[in-house]
Amino acid sequence: MDKVRVRIAPSPTGEDLHIGNVYTALINYVFAKQNKGKFIIRIEDTDRTRLVPGAEEKILDSLCWLNLPYDEGPDIGGPYAPYRQSERLPVYQKLAQELIKVGAAYYCFCTHETLEEMRKTQQEKREPPRYDQRCRRLDIKEVKSRLQKGEPHVVRLKVPQAGQTKFNDLIRGEISFENGLLDDQVLLKSDGYPTYHLAVVVDDYLMKISHVIRAEEWISSTPKHILIYKALGWEPPVYAHLPLLRNPDRSKLSKRRNPVWVSWYRKQGYLPEAILNYLALMGWAHPEGKEIFPLEEFIKKFKLEKVQTTGPVFDLTKLEW
Repeated sequence: MDKVRVRIAPSPTGEDLHIGNVYTALINYVFAKQNKGKFIIRIEDTDRTRLVPGAEEKILDSLCWLNLPYDEGPDIGGPYAPYRQSERLPVYQKLAQELIKVGAAYYCFCTHETLEEMRKTQQEKREPPRYDQRCRRLDIKEVKSRLQKGEPHVVRLKVPQAGQTKFNDLIRGEISFENGLLDDQVLLKSDGYPTYHLAVVVDDYLMKISHVIRAEEWISSTPKHILIYKALGWEPPVYAHLPLLRNPDRSKLSKRRNPVWVSWYRKQGYLPEAILNYLALMGWAHPEGKEIFPLEEFIKKFKLEKVQTTGPVFDLTKLEW
């Protein structure tokens, strides 16, 4: 196997590190250790309206408390710094222009009001909400004229109208999407900040991430990411999508039903070893049937491809055992 480099990329938009992110961090950390690779943390702070002051520091502190040390990150640096997306804006803006140049993206001048009206019409017709591609059909002269006038705009991905986008998931096998059902995703917002979809591809490639191990909620975004990789002439990483943690009633783990922040567990006196041990059993079973084992043993026994895809239940009463 080529040099393994994995990452987690939390957003500092909550109180602390979410327990679901701890699960993702644990699996990435263990996979890196198994393959003598690197475990990286990158802060995705491009959603400026939702940033919580001090959240980044709490996230990093929680990883330290959990004894999941990372090899590169915003506070310790590394060969591919900076590790905060807000400090990498020129890189995203340059590559958005490159995508336009190769015909894989286009300028969109639709206002918020236009998009709302579009969404309303689609809802009335019971159609799935998506961009209707009207700016995709603008001629070059009109685009240049509107840009020269300083008209606000975003950059959208130009998804192929036909064919399929496929990828092999280490946990789930081959997954395919019909291109005609994919939305022309916004890549660069009107304020010059990238959306998650552009930033994650650019950062993963430039930071030489070999395996993207993340939650299953990102499966539907993966074909868009692969299209961006292909348009830029880049090789995509290997993907593995972990199951989402569930409440006992099978609903998605949320702060309404369960404490989800690491800080809560710290205050209640839970040991980090106990939290990691319990999370290790989410979607995976020890081959010898053990329920209590140290992290070192998990590193030796764990196999990513053996993770079950049905959402494991995070039950606080079991953690208390």
